[in-house]
Amino acid sequence: MRTTVNTARAVFRRFVTDIDHLPAARVFVGLAIPGLVLVAIGRTDLLIYAVFGSFTGMYGFAEAPRQRLTHQCAAAVLLVGAVGAGILLGRLHTPPAVLVSAVAVFAALASPVTDRLGLRPEGPFFGIFAFGAIAMVADTQRQPLLALLICAGTAVLCIAVGYRESARKVRRGTASAAPIRCRPHRRGIDSTTHAARYALAISVSGGIGLLLGVGHANWAMAGAVVPLAAATARDRMTRGVHRVVGTFLGLLVAAPLLMPGPSPAILGLAIIALLYPTELFMARHYAVALGFFTPLIMAMTELAEPTDPLTMLTERGLDTVIGVAVGSAVALLIRDPAPHTDDMADDDQRYHRAAHALEIARVRTAAADARDDG
Repeated sequence: MRTTVNTARAVFRRFVTDIDHLPAARVFVGLAIPGLVLVAIGRTDLLIYAVFGSFTGMYGFAEAPRQRLTHQCAAAVLLVGAVGAGILLGRLHTPPAVLVSAVAVFAALASPVTDRLGLRPEGPFFGIFAFGAIAMVADTQRQPLLALLICAGTAVLCIAVGYRESARKVRRGTASAAPIRCRPHRRGIDSTTHAARYALAISVSGGIGLLLGVGHANWAMAGAVVPLAAATARDRMTRGVHRVVGTFLGLLVAAPLLMPGPSPAILGLAIIALLYPTELFMARHYAVALGFFTPLIMAMTELAEPTDPLTMLTERGLDTVIGVAVGSAVALLIRDPAPHTDDMADDDQRYHRAAHALEIARVRTAAADARDDG
């Protein structure tokens, strides 16, 4: 028995270390507070809006207080703006083809902005996903203004939690107040090319989704943009594979969660709980993170617009394969105009090394303080 436990611990540590728990806890708290309130008052239909607002906390990993504040504020504008646009188009009963075009335009405009700001996680994926997902369910929401306020309020809470945590580490001397310096992800013509990739991938995958049925469009578009965030062609293919494998792992988790038809309160609590392991593994192993992220997304969609779980599970798997295939093909078709993507990948590696070094220093200092106190 002890050997089995030790083996499980070794496997777990391959994917995640002690320094990943604090950012995961930070993101979890940002959703848990509004999420538990919504569950308590029986408004789980609004939980999807809190979830998208809580994604603000995923930005600014291990950054200095002012740098994290800047990046998380920018992420909040992206996410809340995307949710607001989705609500507007959903309430106007926008034709599906127009909706796909609107998401493509949003992606083309947001991509160079996120590149220029150096936001991490890279690219406008969460904004694109929020736009499409909310547009699909907003017409069933009785109080759209309240829904938008919940999204914005959750985003503000995440910013406050992130700033307080990073400022506390600086005061205690376990982190530096100096920002992590790195170049924007892309420059000039390369950023324009990358925006074109997003627009084309979303248009094609969304069009295929519309041919299969309106409900397919959003998940197909989300699957298409995932491979495009990586810096190199090889990394884009790898990320696409992770998306497919991780999604199907998540479907195995989602099936026993959704098929019995649990109460909205149970689904709401499951959504809140699933966000912690999602963020815990996100930076280390994308496929494993998706094993938790997929049932989270499906559960919140079910609460916002109930449907047949088996149909939703089947469609999610099919749409992911379609989307990733389209995104990967676009990544191969539209090449980078200049041979500097390796430099960008090296820059990303420097960023993550610096961020992890700050967190390692924090953990070691905290451990030393604990020994001294003992």
